[in-house]
Amino acid sequence: MSVCANCGKGEEASIDLIKSCAACKLVKYCSRNCQCAHRPQHKKECERRVAEIYDEKLFKQPPPFEDCPICMIRMPSMRSGSVYAACCGKVICRGCMHAVQSRAVKRKDDVCPFCRTLTPSSNEEMVKRYEKRMEINDPIAIYNLGGFYAQGSYGVRENYVKALELWHRAGELGSADAYCCIGMAYEHGLGVEVDKKMAKHYWGLAAIKGDVDARCNLGGAEGKVGDMDRALRHYMISTKGGNSDSLEDIKRMYMNGDATKDDYAKALRLYQAYLSEIKSDQRDEAAAFDGYYKYH
Repeated sequence: MSVCANCGKGEEASIDLIKSCAACKLVKYCSRNCQCAHRPQHKKECERRVAEIYDEKLFKQPPPFEDCPICMIRMPSMRSGSVYAACCGKVICRGCMHAVQSRAVKRKDDVCPFCRTLTPSSNEEMVKRYEKRMEINDPIAIYNLGGFYAQGSYGVRENYVKALELWHRAGELGSADAYCCIGMAYEHGLGVEVDKKMAKHYWGLAAIKGDVDARCNLGGAEGKVGDMDRALRHYMISTKGGNSDSLEDIKRMYMNGDATKDDYAKALRLYQAYLSEIKSDQRDEAAAFDGYYKYH
């Protein structure tokens, strides 16, 4: 039965007037006045339930990264393990990109592995391709453009305020990477004032969408305040997603007595399973060719 938690009205009130608390959904009210009057009694219960709902979302195992559209092998979670092609909007693994580039002996052979479009011949041409993708609300293109402004790269003048503007837009369109970068901006005061709470907020948004780096950062933040259980939960999910730093953090927790031997053994198994899923000869060749590049 729909009953107002403050005044008790129910059957005699219009069903359309009985509304649930928007935050927790635990209680209902017949009017805004009743909701405000009942707030002092309901506040703690509401905040507790809101925290529970958030944790249910936060610690839910995110889906794995999609497969590379060329080799159909699971995409590495490390950003250096893939390349975004602004010509077609596809994310391609480094192995497939290297396989095509290594065979290119002339300009006409240096093409996108997916759509066969010639690669940009200048920074200006590349930025224009990103801007064209931005016009159709491509979140990856918008996120990458934000990175150009943040770093002052590819001929774009450094402008962190512009970078944050683009990252917010990309995040709203679904980019977990963008939310992770916004979190880092708040953590280090880049274009905004340092705000640890806001950093955790945006890392949380990114982690829910599957960003393993943001998840690792959340683990570190929880560890700093002494909540080792939450830290371990974050690190375990991040390790399963392929973040090697989280694996090292679990090892450190085990050595310090904050995690068990079974916890560390489980983390090792999860990380090895991830490596097995993303491994390919082409990716190994790409990693050997470029010592800077790593895909795991």
